[in-house]
Amino acid sequence: MAVTILGLLRFGVSLVFGIVVSALFAGIEPTRKNRLVISLLCIIFLFVQTTSWWLLGLGLTSKLYPLIIHLPLIVIFSLYYRHPWLISAVSVLSGYLCCQAPRWFGFLAGAALDSSLADHIFYIASVFLAYYCFKKYVAGSVRKLMEKSYKSCLLLGGVPLFYYLFDYITAVYTDILYSGVEWAVQFMPSTVSVFYFIFVILYYTETQKQASLQREKDMLDTQFRLAQTEFASLWQLQQNAASYRHDMRHHFALLQGLASTGHIEEIKEYLRVAQSDIDAITPMRFCENETVNLILSAFATKAKQVEIQLTIDAKLPDSLPFSDTELCSLLSNALENAIHATKSINDGNKRYITLRVYSKNNKLCIDIRNRYQSEPLFQQGFPVSKEQGHGFGTKSMAHIVEKHGGVFQFSVKDGWFIFQATA
Repeated sequence: MAVTILGLLRFGVSLVFGIVVSALFAGIEPTRKNRLVISLLCIIFLFVQTTSWWLLGLGLTSKLYPLIIHLPLIVIFSLYYRHPWLISAVSVLSGYLCCQAPRWFGFLAGAALDSSLADHIFYIASVFLAYYCFKKYVAGSVRKLMEKSYKSCLLLGGVPLFYYLFDYITAVYTDILYSGVEWAVQFMPSTVSVFYFIFVILYYTETQKQASLQREKDMLDTQFRLAQTEFASLWQLQQNAASYRHDMRHHFALLQGLASTGHIEEIKEYLRVAQSDIDAITPMRFCENETVNLILSAFATKAKQVEIQLTIDAKLPDSLPFSDTELCSLLSNALENAIHATKSINDGNKRYITLRVYSKNNKLCIDIRNRYQSEPLFQQGFPVSKEQGHGFGTKSMAHIVEKHGGVFQFSVKDGWFIFQATA
């Protein structure tokens, strides 16, 4: 009698355990309302299960379980809680798979003590332990994997699905498993092995992808920090020029002293040195925006040093919807790449760079073109650098443009490499 009562209790506990674990995997928030709904579902399904067992018997009820319990539960998760159908199905299948751990504990205890009563008792006791472990250590990870991507959800649901089909085909609808048929005995170990290796391959691929993205992020951060450093250096030049202008009265006093004593040659030499110093620290003016003037002035000097003819047409207001560092990173990377490509041209008469930058409808518009020695290669719309550690400047430029809701394009036309952007 006790065995029968515990067997019925075990049947009910197994149902409630499967429902609440499925709800955990589906990511149903543990609010008061949701707890009430899940409790109500447990009561309804217990009533359906008990009625079916009373009218149809335990064997037929087990065979009808997919229709009277599992499928309705998937529908409820999908329609009432508005979860994707795939996540709902994988959650229920995973909940069914989780029921197997307590079953093993009960089986081992019953076999060790040679008692069906011990089987039921240990099964019921292990259900509570299993629920605690799944809730604290497993459910969150499973839920995140299911929500990560469609492929991840399919992979995660593969083993529960195959186990579900295998269990019902070989142990519920037939007794193939217990009759010792070789294919049935080998099926699940083989399936688990296949999914294990698939998981290893996909996990390795995903790890490599994440590592590559992290390296790219680190390089972009480095580019941004370099832009900050470069802009700080340019600003220091501006400050130096201001200081030099402030000290002009001292220079005039010295020149006046030299003139009064008739030292004409000394005056000429002093003026020559002073002019050189002023040229070195005074930015050229291209437009009203001081930040852009600093950047363009620095790169005009760089281009001149490597005998590149840089033509600049800049019409920008004092204020732009970009931070100084973003402007520095965007223009510096564009001009640095152009100079790097152009200076490799053997014929010095063909080293040309043209830059047109202007504002239209409060948008920053850039058109920079340069000649090149070797035809550039493109991959996914970006020029591909053959040199190690290069190629991140263009991605940094793209990131800044996209951050401001703009568009950009890299292209080649009539011997010119062209970068155009509007943001």
